[in-house]
Amino acid sequence: MRSREYDLEFRARSTRIRDAGTGLLILAGLLWGWCAILLTTEYSIETRTGFERECSARLFTDGGTANEGVQAGDYCANERDWPEALAVLGLSVPVALVGTALFTTGSVSLRLSGHAQAMRELDRLAEKYKRESQQSEE
Repeated sequence: MRSREYDLEFRARSTRIRDAGTGLLILAGLLWGWCAILLTTEYSIETRTGFERECSARLFTDGGTANEGVQAGDYCANERDWPEALAVLGLSVPVALVGTALFTTGSVSLRLSGHAQAMRELDRLAEKYKRESQQSEE
């Protein structure tokens, strides 16, 4: 029965690996969402005089406040700069790759364990059928 205990431990370990991969994929999705929010939402800043100024979204502007803010005398361009959004996106890539690798490894391991269990069951049934047919011949 040691092989059964080993198989159960193997399945538990595979489930933990798959769940860790799922968690990393969720984290990568949250980072992608954060990057999307940084690029697509409008924002406001406080000017030197203490007033609030609305700034257009980084992604949907051609010549608006987000791109030409410093030239116009405000600092919308410096408040949400491209490097911050790209850093978030760059951080999400290795997280997604590791998450995908862990999720795939865990899922394949679980499937292989299930397949091995099915093959053992089929072998057991075939052996039982063989013994019964030999006994009926005698």
